[in-house]
Amino acid sequence: MIEQFLKDIEVEWKVAGSEPISLRVIGSTALFLQTDYIRGTKDADILEVSGVSEKVWAQIKDIAGKNTRLANAHRLFMDLVIPGFPFLPQQPLFHPLSDLSGKLKFFYVEALDPLDVVVSKLKTFRPWDLDDIRAMVQRDLVNPIRLVERFESAKERWLLDARAPELPDYIENLHTIQRDYLFVPETPIELPDWLDASS
Repeated sequence: MIEQFLKDIEVEWKVAGSEPISLRVIGSTALFLQTDYIRGTKDADILEVSGVSEKVWAQIKDIAGKNTRLANAHRLFMDLVIPGFPFLPQQPLFHPLSDLSGKLKFFYVEALDPLDVVVSKLKTFRPWDLDDIRAMVQRDLVNPIRLVERFESAKERWLLDARAPELPDYIENLHTIQRDYLFVPETPIELPDWLDASS
């Protein structure tokens, strides 16, 4: 479904340069592209479009943005996500999707590592986020030790953000996943004195 969506975008694409445009996919779409997991979704989140002008992004939005003809036909749309918005480790891990990119003329696609997707979902923690996390746990893609390491990295970045007071909620969500999904002890997560997870 996603491959055909990108191919259909290329049919309407007006070439804007000699190099393929880098698309970094996050969220549930990144999981669909790397595993056998599929569920209904309404969007394909793009974390970053490397080296692309506003004019080029405007073209993507015009072709495949929300409420466009193509988006309505595929029930899927492109959405630009500001890099600092998702709760992600300081250096998010992206994997090149060579097979998919090899079938495209104008795009080079990378997908966020499934574990980093899980970390990002500890912020939003909606019912469908829990479905995604559970699916990754069932596929043995959530190593408990690595999960805490990636969470700690995201926490350190978030401490410099105005949204730092939200961290206790994310820690509680992490503990829920550890306790109810991974069946491991809850890991104490340290916060500065001015931001106490127990308060």
